[in-house]
Amino acid sequence: MYRGGCLCGAVRYEAEGPAFHSTLCHCSMCRRAAGAPAVAWFSVRRSGVRFAGTPVSYASSPGITRQFCPQCGTQLTFADARTPEEIDITTATLDDPEQLPPEDHTFSENRLHWMHLGDQLPRYLRTRGDGALESA
Repeated sequence: MYRGGCLCGAVRYEAEGPAFHSTLCHCSMCRRAAGAPAVAWFSVRRSGVRFAGTPVSYASSPGITRQFCPQCGTQLTFADARTPEEIDITTATLDDPEQLPPEDHTFSENRLHWMHLGDQLPRYLRTRGDGALESA
């Protein structure tokens, strides 16, 4: 079980595992939505997520819905209509974010050049499904 919530505490969640696709995303949409140079996410089955409090939804692009706290603005989830059984949750909103470290980087082609990575995790140019890795 994974537990977390927003900055102000108005929205809390529980997500039943297993978690998968733990990543650090460098795409421009995630950066803008979070106001950060990258966003850590993990995925779970949508049916295993329960909220206390009601997040607001925003369609950030066709088929993509992001959920935020209506009071403090904390970004909580990302959902893609192409994978309706999954939902991504921002790792940093976990009560214990250490429990799900990123396993790779996605959209590394969009990484800000001043953000230097010191890990040896796989770096996908776009998505895992595309399979193209950043060359060393």
